[in-house]
Amino acid sequence: MKLLAGKTALVTGGSRGIGEAIARAFAAQGANVAFTYLSSEERALAIVADLESMGVKAKCYKSDASDFQQAEQLTEAVLADFGRIDILINNAGITRDTLMLRMSEEQWDEVIRVNLKSVFNLTKHTLKVMLKQKSGSIVNMGSVVGVFGNAGQANYAASKAGIIGFSKSIAKEVGSRGIRCNVLTPGFIETDMTHALTDEQRKAYEGSIPLKRLGKGEDVANACIFLGSDMSTYITGQVISVCGGLLD
Repeated sequence: MKLLAGKTALVTGGSRGIGEAIARAFAAQGANVAFTYLSSEERALAIVADLESMGVKAKCYKSDASDFQQAEQLTEAVLADFGRIDILINNAGITRDTLMLRMSEEQWDEVIRVNLKSVFNLTKHTLKVMLKQKSGSIVNMGSVVGVFGNAGQANYAASKAGIIGFSKSIAKEVGSRGIRCNVLTPGFIETDMTHALTDEQRKAYEGSIPLKRLGKGEDVANACIFLGSDMSTYITGQVISVCGGLLD
């Protein structure tokens, strides 16, 4: 039996990178998948077709997770289309890297809004659904940078560290209602951004990782499958690193 059969998942930022890998992995495990995108409708619809070919229901929604009202409208639309929301993956995120002395207020505010406020928005609105169901799993995408920091990423590190404190608090608030909330902290993962690395930069990153390779989107997706499935019903409020040993 597939691990997520009969469940409905909502994935923010699901049209590329880690979010796309999660959407595809969830469909392969039998979940119905709703995901958001911001720009390329054509790409999003192609992903929907691929997911539906796996025998599940899938739908994409153009929605900005950092906008409170849009997040509410999204949750209502997914509930109307799918009837329930069992798993929420808060994956939407951006970087605006620069040293603190050069960082503008706009660069700070944008990263906090997209990375952290979006988690508040979707969690708040989705919890209303999960509380009625008396079940649900929320997985928030952090980063190893939110644990150990990184020069030139004070805004990004702050947003991801905030996600950890937020998630631990939510886990304590709603655990008695059968709802779990956990954080994944990926390390260096193959994405569009890492494709721009030079060979020298790539070798330097790989050399710092005990497993001596960059992670793949599927590595993060597999952890999401575990946290979204009934295999992890006694796990909440935890921070799980998918980093090849980088934090150890």
